[in-house]
Amino acid sequence: MIVLLARVKMKKLLIALLFASTTANAELYEWKVEKVLDGDTIKFKVDFLPAPLPPVLSVRVLGIDTPEKKPRNKCEQEDALAQKASAYTKERVAHAQKIQVNLKGWDKYGGRVLGDVFIDDANLAHELIEKGLAREYHGEAKSSWCE
Repeated sequence: MIVLLARVKMKKLLIALLFASTTANAELYEWKVEKVLDGDTIKFKVDFLPAPLPPVLSVRVLGIDTPEKKPRNKCEQEDALAQKASAYTKERVAHAQKIQVNLKGWDKYGGRVLGDVFIDDANLAHELIEKGLAREYHGEAKSSWCE
């Protein structure tokens, strides 16, 4: 448990240094995608985290909320939309020529970093909202996807 806490603190410190070394809203990183976790979370391979930390960074797309997949969803409708949002993000990533990330800060849970994600110069958050697969979200109470 202590080792895990030390790893998390080290990771946060290194990413805080990364944030501090860039100017606000200016630095775009091009990392290889390790995995699309869901519609609004992508895991990237990074080269700046020292061992024993895994060389991956989970980035939550800033400013949106996508529906939750099982077992976190509240109804079948939400799960179906979550599957569509996840499939859309996976498809965009799979066929992308260029994927860029602009890091903004930590999410409220501390395990992921918030950032704008651009796929072939298009803002992923805007695309997901336009397709009805995400809603704007800025930390307030989330609205239900179930009707």
